[in-house]
Amino acid sequence: MSGGKLFSLGIEEEFQLIDPETRELKAHIAQMLATKDRKDALRDVLKQEMHQSVVETGTTVCADIKEAKSEIVTLRSQLAGLAKENGSRIAASGTHPFSHWIDQPITDDPRYHTLVQDMQLVARANLIFGLHVHVGIDSRERAIHILNAARYFLPHVLALSTNSPFWVGRNTGFNSYRIKVFDRFPRTGIPDHFTSLAEYENFIKLLVKTNCIDNGKKIWWDIRLHPHFDTLEFRICDVPLRVDETIAIAALFQAIVAKLYKLINQNLGFRLYRRVLIMENRWRASRYGIHGKLIDFGKSEEVEIKQLLQELLEFVDDVVDDLGSRAEINYVNEIIKMGTGADRQLKVWEDTKDFRKVVDFIIDETHLGLRD
Repeated sequence: MSGGKLFSLGIEEEFQLIDPETRELKAHIAQMLATKDRKDALRDVLKQEMHQSVVETGTTVCADIKEAKSEIVTLRSQLAGLAKENGSRIAASGTHPFSHWIDQPITDDPRYHTLVQDMQLVARANLIFGLHVHVGIDSRERAIHILNAARYFLPHVLALSTNSPFWVGRNTGFNSYRIKVFDRFPRTGIPDHFTSLAEYENFIKLLVKTNCIDNGKKIWWDIRLHPHFDTLEFRICDVPLRVDETIAIAALFQAIVAKLYKLINQNLGFRLYRRVLIMENRWRASRYGIHGKLIDFGKSEEVEIKQLLQELLEFVDDVVDDLGSRAEINYVNEIIKMGTGADRQLKVWEDTKDFRKVVDFIIDETHLGLRD
């Protein structure tokens, strides 16, 4: 994802590699990379991550949500086929229900060796799987102001994406435990408000100068101005089970950016809230998913998340048709009706008390709507 026209899209998904017999994570990325040229779409986009049981794919710069969906379906389909040829399966869930991070080997790469050396057990235990959505922007200065306002909506979309209720064989009580695991890293969570691009860039320079980081990619906030691309990158979400869920969430992020951009053009703005307040909503979203309440800071009262999601859909409604994403965003209502990935995983667990059945369900959902 290198940028592109205004509101262009790039989507990255991280998948689990699963042993179909044991249903445990399988350290199989080396074999996948060695054979990736068998699938045209995967040649330049298949990426290894820190753990050898993780694989990432990413789209090219997509002009609109329909192009993005076409690419995501192709990437998932070819990845699923390649995994099967190599004796494994792909699964889309923010955490594995029962495999333990301690058993997963680290990828032999200087970048990951450095990360483990710096962060020790925190890095080794970071066995999680996310969704990253890039939205193209034509002005980095304007992007900072959109970032400031978009922070408010991050817990809403996190609640919609929650898909990681289990961790090393335990029901965590959270709908997104993935985000709690990642919170152990530095420079995560909701970023502060920045008054200008210059203030933002000076902050990055200070971190580099003081040896906190060596480049801007080691800023792992839930939303960031990408250090190399002209995009706002949303990083808060668990990877969803289904393609349609990924696309609905990407379309919603795109619409949020487009609406905030439109308000700026009209010399209007969205009220900015302090990080500490938004973090309260973030915690609630990770804990309860779409079944809890968030704080409406304007009213100073709790409101059902499902109601706030409807208000968010109304907020972006006037830009959706221009983006050509109404059908894709309407799937948000389908997620609310059927439950998030976390809800559906928990239902399988409650019905079977068998984590292997949960993994089978995740695999089935991951492959829904793919091509043979």
